[in-house]
Amino acid sequence: MAYQFIDGTIADGVATITLNRPDVLNAFNRAMAAELQLTLGAVGKDPVVRAILLTGAGRAFCAGQDLAEAVPPDAPPPDLGDIVKAGYNPIVRLIRAIEKPVVCAVNGVAAGAGANLALACDILVAAEEASFVQSFSRIGLIPDTGGTFFLPRLVGLHRATAMMFLAEKVTAARARELGLVHEVVPHSVLHETAFSLARSLASQATRGFGLTKRALNRSLGADLDSQLEYEEELQREAGRTHDYEEGVRAFLEKRKPQFTGR
Repeated sequence: MAYQFIDGTIADGVATITLNRPDVLNAFNRAMAAELQLTLGAVGKDPVVRAILLTGAGRAFCAGQDLAEAVPPDAPPPDLGDIVKAGYNPIVRLIRAIEKPVVCAVNGVAAGAGANLALACDILVAAEEASFVQSFSRIGLIPDTGGTFFLPRLVGLHRATAMMFLAEKVTAARARELGLVHEVVPHSVLHETAFSLARSLASQATRGFGLTKRALNRSLGADLDSQLEYEEELQREAGRTHDYEEGVRAFLEKRKPQFTGR
């Protein structure tokens, strides 16, 4: 994972992916978006990787779109729909499709597309100094990167509307109260806390997590009867995994299971 704007390491079954444009608060340009897509695609397929940790370098998680690229001074402005289609939508689809836990460590401001990128992940851990801003309305745009999908489902329609219209900063503590964030910790222990969580997930039943994630994705647009049938189908598949056999055997033998992710 040797790229210009994305840093990546793999340790203890965890792929740590770091957005690395700290001089512009890790704002997205086309190159960083393309590199993140390639990185997610690679770790999603890597059998060594059983959990993913996404974070940002420096004092911000991600400030959203780099407006210097979106509004070039000496050239016609690009089609913003094309930027969303080529840059952000594939990233969100990858995060949701990867059948491994994706933990997001929000180390600072997460604004615009950066805020919604975090919301697309499975579990969020935030530093006390972190904040979330639906900043799109400040420049006359609509929330993208899955924001209009995830945020109303997390906080309710009216609260999501207010957050998007008013573009007010939501502190990490408030984000936890709203159910956006799993845990808030001091910045000094953010990486340690988030990595420990990801490492713990990486040692557990990866296939079960993947099937659970598949079911959750489908539930967002399903009725009860069809979801019950889907659970039946996925439970049948889960019951055929090596990790299920190991989990039951360990329970009966009163020992800690040794999951392999198969």
